[in-house]
Amino acid sequence: MAEVRRKADTYSMINHKLYEEDVKFTAALDLPWEKLKDKSFLITGASGLTGSFLVDVLMYKNLHEDFNCRIYALGRSISRAKEKLFDYWGQSCFQFIAHDINLPLELETEDRIDYVLHMASNTHPIAYSTDPIGTITANIIGTNYLLQLAVKHHAKRFSFVSSNEIYGENRGDTEFFEENYCGYIDSNTLRAGYPESKRCGEALCQAYRKQHNLDIVIPRLTRSYGPTMLMSDTKAVSQFINKALAGEDIVLKSAGTQYFSYTYVADAVSGLLTVLLKGENGEAYNIADEASDIMLKDLALSIAESVGKKVVFELPDKVEQAGYSTATKARLDGRKIKELGWRAKYNIKQGTERTIQILISPNT
Repeated sequence: MAEVRRKADTYSMINHKLYEEDVKFTAALDLPWEKLKDKSFLITGASGLTGSFLVDVLMYKNLHEDFNCRIYALGRSISRAKEKLFDYWGQSCFQFIAHDINLPLELETEDRIDYVLHMASNTHPIAYSTDPIGTITANIIGTNYLLQLAVKHHAKRFSFVSSNEIYGENRGDTEFFEENYCGYIDSNTLRAGYPESKRCGEALCQAYRKQHNLDIVIPRLTRSYGPTMLMSDTKAVSQFINKALAGEDIVLKSAGTQYFSYTYVADAVSGLLTVLLKGENGEAYNIADEASDIMLKDLALSIAESVGKKVVFELPDKVEQAGYSTATKARLDGRKIKELGWRAKYNIKQGTERTIQILISPNT
């Protein structure tokens, strides 16, 4: 493939055949969906990579299966939300709320909010280094405000979407991170803001569980990717995909020996839903599948080969470097969530190729 051009950012993803297949597949999973029927949801980060896909799945259930759930989709930017979720504007079951989660949140309704899914956070290196305060406060102050709201509205369940980053650096004593692993983090660094605040957010959830009897679950995502990613995302996999879409060589800014777990967005959301519907109160679950574990250099090469390009090396600038993780191995053990019945549909090669295919041609 000599040249690739990505879609316009304003294109409605739900109209793409392959993307719609992913949404339909997720909506048809063998889960106890009856728990969600006629219920209300508050979803933060609703226009983000995973949040927008989750909204698409729930709205598909509403529009095609008479699911009758109400969605309060929260995000900072109305324009970004309209790019991702415009098809639902004006639907009685959908309401977008423009709000910064670092501020107290009051909903117009006094009705019960059955499920709160907190997915809003800075999630890529440049954001960590240029907005370190916002990175921390979203995961601590924002989480506290949302937990307060969940208590006030008598939520059935609160889901704090956490990260593989909470495990820190592998100390060389394990190949895979189980949910009770606690690796090394140098807290006296700028980069520590993200993993330490995620850890604190998890601890805060446990405090509300104890003091307010709030039902909580903690799904932990790996490095996620997919066609709903923001084009401004500076994670390595996102940069690789953006280069592929531009028909350019893939730029690797390290030796590429980092060994990480990745998850395609449809599998990430199916994992979130599995934990929401089947997870045990108070428990954390890794959403990870070994078929998507790969070294960074091999990921770069795989994506380059899929678009007929090569891998080139380039040193990162100081801003990028400040936001990079120093972890060299972060492979998550997914056995616990698999005991709930979750299975990933795509391996890393299938997922990245599908992402590129969806973004290349809007209506194929």
